[in-house]
Amino acid sequence: MSKYLLNKFLYTVDRDPDLVERYRTDPAGAVARWEAEYAGRLLNCVGDEATTWLAFDDAERAALTAHDYPALFALGAHPFLTLTLFIGMFERDYPEPLGFQHEYARRLSHMTLPYPDIAT
Repeated sequence: MSKYLLNKFLYTVDRDPDLVERYRTDPAGAVARWEAEYAGRLLNCVGDEATTWLAFDDAERAALTAHDYPALFALGAHPFLTLTLFIGMFERDYPEPLGFQHEYARRLSHMTLPYPDIAT
């Protein structure tokens, strides 16, 4: 398990509207494509530097593919990164103000302190 890679996925997808829509409409394809094309790229790095050892494990891939943000949180994904990405993906599906944010809070309400470690 790599909290770093999980958070890197959330961070990079959230910053690209095309990746957000691809992840919304075809999560399995988007996760596989991101893992193949982006996982090895170094964040904030100029040039062609890359790594080859990073990959999602089965639990991470399943949670990402299912848009299962409570499972992502339990795996150590940063809650701010999950919230901002999933707001961008699903806020339009909730007509009331802050509708998705309320749903996010409701689905994570079973979590109690201490929260999972989000350090990478």
